[in-house]
Amino acid sequence: MASFDIDQFERGVERLLQLCQRLHEENASLRTRQEALVAERADLIEKNEQARSRVEAMLSRLRAMEESL
Repeated sequence: MASFDIDQFERGVERLLQLCQRLHEENASLRTRQEALVAERADLIEKNEQARSRVEAMLSRLRAMEESL
């Protein structure tokens, strides 16, 4: 009976080690993905600001053209 308990304990420890390893790998993968998404978000924000500036410049030119007519 004591042998069974030790074997069961060893299997439980092995499962916990495997779970910890899997969670560690998943965490690393999620951190990498998060970094990529943060970089992509920053790029999209910058592109959005550039587009906004171009649209505002076009609107200013159109208003100036309209006033000169």
